Amino acid sequence: MPLVTFQVLEGIDKGKIFRELPTPVTIGREEGNLLRLNDERVSRFHAKVQFDNSEIILTDLESTNGTRVNGNVVQIRRLRPGDRVGVGRSLLLFGSEREIAERVMTLSGLSTSSPGSASANSLPATVHAHTLAAQFDHDVDFVLNPRDKISEVEGTLFIGARPLPPLPNKMSPSQAARLAELLDFLHRHISSATENIQADENALHVTLAYADWQRILALQMVLARYVRAVADPDALEA
Repeated sequence: MPLVTFQVLEGIDKGKIFRELPTPVTIGREEGNLLRLNDERVSRFHAKVQFDNSEIILTDLESTNGTRVNGNVVQIRRLRPGDRVGVGRSLLLFGSEREIAERVMTLSGLSTSSPGSASANSLPATVHAHTLAAQFDHDVDFVLNPRDKISEVEGTLFIGARPLPPLPNKMSPSQAARLAELLDFLHRHISSATENIQADENALHVTLAYADWQRILALQMVLARYVRAVADPDALEA
């Protein structure tokens, strides 16, 4: 199983490094967690980090105060080097210095193997989290622009130069059919709710009927329930 590293950026354990922990890893304040934090706002067993299908997955374990990745509350999320995980009053930086440096170069369009390019060894030994924030907070900063071209590269969709969240790999026919049905349902209802939007004479603002606005809010609520149910299937029964 792959090894994972977390650096504590904020909290009582600030400065501590949990280096090369074997997955799966649980995060919490109780004995028995590989990543144990001295933080009263962290649940006894707060979150779990595991390896699945060649990716590192973080799952919230129904914690009292929730789990955040790059400032966003999540139930389940892929982790990539440089992501910041918030639990309680603690902030963890995921990845070793080398892993983060390699991702910085990837996002910058550099190749570690190309002649004359910077290597991970040539980067500063200390990684400053605040300098990475703008590069890793894709969910916060990413604005969909209909003028940007949608393209596909090796199975990943891009809008302009920004990658979109990937589809799951190796789905069974039944799983693929269910996912396609869900996406088609959302697409049809969003299209129906927005087909009567009216633009002003300068095309700077649009108006939406109250009933259509309520339909969009209902879809937002449905999506929120689905996201929760991915991490906790029993949530659909709540």
